[in-house]
Amino acid sequence: MEWENQTILVEFFLKGLSGYPKLELLFFVLILIMYVVILLGNGTLILISVLDSHLHTPMYFFLGNLSFLDICYTTTSIPSTLVSFLSERKTISFSGCAVQMFLGLAMGTTECVLLGMMAFDRYVAICNPLRYPVIMSKDSYVPMATGSWFAGVINSAVQTAFVVQLPFCRNNVINHFSCEILAVMKLACADISGNEFIMLVATTLFTLLPLLLIVISYSLIISSILKIRTSEGRSKAFSTCSAHLTVVIIFYGTILFMYMKPKSKETLNSDDLDATDKLISMFYGVMTPMMNPLIYSLRNKDVKEAVKHLFSRRFFSK
Repeated sequence: MEWENQTILVEFFLKGLSGYPKLELLFFVLILIMYVVILLGNGTLILISVLDSHLHTPMYFFLGNLSFLDICYTTTSIPSTLVSFLSERKTISFSGCAVQMFLGLAMGTTECVLLGMMAFDRYVAICNPLRYPVIMSKDSYVPMATGSWFAGVINSAVQTAFVVQLPFCRNNVINHFSCEILAVMKLACADISGNEFIMLVATTLFTLLPLLLIVISYSLIISSILKIRTSEGRSKAFSTCSAHLTVVIIFYGTILFMYMKPKSKETLNSDDLDATDKLISMFYGVMTPMMNPLIYSLRNKDVKEAVKHLFSRRFFSK
């Protein structure tokens, strides 16, 4: 019977904002604009980090990876969400849902680890500037970025594989805009304690440990900055890491707000899930990738100069 129930389910219904047609049209326009900004902003950062030789440093190599990651992360869910806003048929196939779960979790995990690597890079740059070229050589920062992607892919592959093997019965309504792995897992008609344990271990390894590395790195950075005697020196030192710190606060702050607030036991599996929670979750997947290029361009002189140099060379060379 379990095998039959599992094969009956061939698609999921994504509830999203069903029942709020006016809101769907409004958020279609808003999310579309934000998605275009994400593509243009992060695409520009990738372009200048590749074309400008002054930005061929570990910090901007990580930033280029972060921008590419943000494009991939949003592309896994936003296009399908936009289509669902305008479509009466808000379904996704079982295999399509599995792919969306895998890509979304892989990108999210990779970003957590990558932000930790970037914090370590800023720690070395400020606290050990003389040894920075040795410690953060190409032989170091390339494997660090590669390891971040590898961790994300492996974690997502393991968790997604365990979820798709669960038996799903008649309940196929996902009270979300996309196939968020925890929301899908709650639909299974089987004991999911093993899956929850795996998720707990993965969260500790790939979310909390990078956060701990970030906290330790910035504690040492702030301690070093406070030891600088001149205000100009302190300001210059802090400016080199303020953009990254801002991104970390936005990224982890949104995660903590979404997942650490009190919830009822049936929250993810109930029709009473507040529309505000779903909108916050959606904007979390859009806001951070949109803000990253703005933060790094507005608060970084090197990026500003690179953009000016790129456009002046393009237009004045003709």
